[in-house]
Amino acid sequence: MTMASQTSHRARKRFGQHFLTDPTVVHRIVQVVHPEAGDHIVEIGPGLGVLTAALIPHVKQMDAVELDRDIIPKLKSNILPLGNLHIHSADALTFDFCTLMQQSSAPDQALRIVGNLPYNISTPLIFHLIEQINCIADMIFMLQKEVVDRIVAQPNHSAYGKLSVMLQYHCHAEKCFDVPPGAFSPPPKVESSVVRLTPHQKPLVDVNSFSDFAALVSAAFAQRRKTLRNNLKGMLSEPQITSADIDPQRRAETLSLSEFARLSNIVSCQTGGQSG
Repeated sequence: MTMASQTSHRARKRFGQHFLTDPTVVHRIVQVVHPEAGDHIVEIGPGLGVLTAALIPHVKQMDAVELDRDIIPKLKSNILPLGNLHIHSADALTFDFCTLMQQSSAPDQALRIVGNLPYNISTPLIFHLIEQINCIADMIFMLQKEVVDRIVAQPNHSAYGKLSVMLQYHCHAEKCFDVPPGAFSPPPKVESSVVRLTPHQKPLVDVNSFSDFAALVSAAFAQRRKTLRNNLKGMLSEPQITSADIDPQRRAETLSLSEFARLSNIVSCQTGGQSG
């Protein structure tokens, strides 16, 4: 696809549009995805289809979810001559992705979701997808570098927080490479990164109640500079925290996934919480 076709549509700020134009970056993303003929790929926010055009020759068909109705005719004219693309004019934040799996000629084939996500909705969109994780094989996204660094961060790192714990509970997170602002039109004001999220086949830790786990993680990181003793007051006492072999004076950013699970299971025991 030519640069001219990329600039024929004015990027809309309200949609958070920054069109990927660098062919080298597109090629690297395709290498990360490594599409195969039987894959069911779904692209979120294809825009004018630069990444779509690079992926679709490798698969029998693709789905794309696009919010900007005005761009869809241009997307069709750019992509349909290259392959079989099903375009869904919809908001990805409310879209039921599992229906695409059910409508497929291979309904047992989990979805591979890719996209250059609008940075203003990337986190809620990922959590919307996590709610449908049973339909998803993996997710490869271009996100704001700061967000990717938070997603993949490990304990005792300044970027480690609620987002790290909650996504790593569900997925293996791998940062693939960084992307400079100049790879887009218009260039964003921040650096970007590509991340791969692969759902765990089975949870890395056992929790009695996921809602208790989520509530505890949220409370633990409510005020980062405070200790667990202070942030978890009302949920767990100091002796209860100690019973999990965890020092109440520690901060949330030092805890591993398994330590959060131990604490949440104590909460569940006292509330009678069940998994779910």
